Amino acid sequence: MTISQRDRAVAARLFAAFQDAGAVPVETDILQPAETLLDLYGETIRHRAYVTADPVRGEQMLRPDFTVPVVQMHMAGGAEPARYAYAGEVFRKQEAGVERPREFLQVGYEVFDGADPAAADAEVFALLRAQFGAIPTRPVIGDIAILRAAISGLSTTDERKAALRRHIWRPRRFRALLDRFGGRLPVPEGRRALARAVADRGVAEVLAAHGPDMGLRSPAEVLARVETLQADLAAPPIPAAEVAVLEDISRLRESAPMALERLRDLAVDIPELTPALDGLEARLDALAALGQTPETLEFDGTYGRASLEYYDGFVFGIFARARPHMAPVASGGRYDALTAVLGQGRAIPAVGGVIRPGLLAQLEEART
Repeated sequence: MTISQRDRAVAARLFAAFQDAGAVPVETDILQPAETLLDLYGETIRHRAYVTADPVRGEQMLRPDFTVPVVQMHMAGGAEPARYAYAGEVFRKQEAGVERPREFLQVGYEVFDGADPAAADAEVFALLRAQFGAIPTRPVIGDIAILRAAISGLSTTDERKAALRRHIWRPRRFRALLDRFGGRLPVPEGRRALARAVADRGVAEVLAAHGPDMGLRSPAEVLARVETLQADLAAPPIPAAEVAVLEDISRLRESAPMALERLRDLAVDIPELTPALDGLEARLDALAALGQTPETLEFDGTYGRASLEYYDGFVFGIFARARPHMAPVASGGRYDALTAVLGQGRAIPAVGGVIRPGLLAQLEEART
């Protein structure tokens, strides 16, 4: 599908606006090394990336997003604080019958600044929302850090907490794990059978009976897995009150101030929520200082959980009120942990967002 001149004109306007806000223009290669990026993007894009093989450079992929390449560039030696703007094509496979473009423009604004994370969050959100002009919007915000904090405060094993954190972006799997760890679903019979066999015959005999074919896992890895399963079976259920907190967070859909009030109530059962809620409150204050009205912002406790897996804090989407079924025209969030992964031990708080010029152009055309 050819990108229209109309869309390119809107992209150029957005790109200029982000530079006027203080961003340095940057470019990234359209063809990116695949191995690291596929791990970082997660399953949402993993199955939608165009991947190919190069005889010299190895497995490559057409750029599905700009954030990871920009973070790589910055962590390789960029000054701090820093603000970057970019514009260009991204590529994503679509399922058969889905009327969504496989190649489209993306214009983004990224902020690397640890001085005041709440202010940086508000800056990105307000700047992107301002690009809609008079087009009525429905902004939705969330915060992955709140759910992560709730998981950290659970009265359960570190292994169970790690499993829940790993599946935050897979809500069905997360729900099933929470039900099992909370004692509301039975342990799979295969796990029970393995535990009985180990208890009756010992680990060594069970492994020997299995034979040499253990796939890609070494005997030590298999032993560690068996020990983890035994520990999980011996662990008591997560208290019902704590399970209810995670469920309430996932169901929460309120105006942002009302959501904060409700979350403060939930922190009575899981006090570890408090620092994340303090961050949410600081962010709402920073948004208000930039002319945003927190009462008009919808907080959704699940927002961002079907998005890119590198987000670990504030997340947002800006939708068109006149097109309720349209994808978010702008979206973004905070990805502090990603900078640590790509910075080889060095990290800096970072947040960014993107606009789809093609979608914005459709909205603008409809108003003329």
